[in-house]
Amino acid sequence: MDKQFKILLKNRFDIEFNDESLLDEAFTQGSYVNEHPNQNLKFYERLEFLGDAVYQLVVSDYIFERYPNLPQGRLTRLRAAMVNEHSFSQFARECQFENYIRLGKGEEKANARHRDSLLCDIFESFIGAVYLDQGMEKVVNFCNIVIFPKIDDGWFDEFFDHKTELQELVQKDGPVKIEYLLNEEKGPENNREFEVSLMVDNKELGVGFGHSKKEAEQKAAQKAIKEIQ
Repeated sequence: MDKQFKILLKNRFDIEFNDESLLDEAFTQGSYVNEHPNQNLKFYERLEFLGDAVYQLVVSDYIFERYPNLPQGRLTRLRAAMVNEHSFSQFARECQFENYIRLGKGEEKANARHRDSLLCDIFESFIGAVYLDQGMEKVVNFCNIVIFPKIDDGWFDEFFDHKTELQELVQKDGPVKIEYLLNEEKGPENNREFEVSLMVDNKELGVGFGHSKKEAEQKAAQKAIKEIQ
């Protein structure tokens, strides 16, 4: 495997493969294997199968523990958003995986290394390779660096109702007064920005900003939940 890639894995993710053949396998497409029949190479599909199962378990465990009040249906929808081709391909690009895929000449000419479906497969195969070589702890560490922070960055906000979650959290011991106060509205009509304060029993717990009052309220609730937890 490319020396620069091994340096990248070490510096960004603290991953150093004991068995580098697993890393080679994870980034090798079948077309490359077919063009090098005398090298006894393997390609990524078996590792992809394993990586898919490992990643689903890691994500399921993480969101189950982090969101104890989310019902099954919402947990399932959130996991589905984190385990799909679009998300995987974006994660792979962020990790620069497209630069290190071994392709046959025809696939290279077809620009396959930038194809979402292939990047998705390679991302899963990489997870499988890390699991076999380094164990579950290293997979979790990788996800803590690359994936889980994206929940806080708002990648999956459409699957959360932070206002409802906050209400359930602060009212678990009895009713409290919850208010969302509009502090400021500014900007042109086509790009308004709203600032909202969240008040619980007249105490400010969070301030949120958004391009609608609803978005600002959700951001304020999200910040308050972090403070409370």
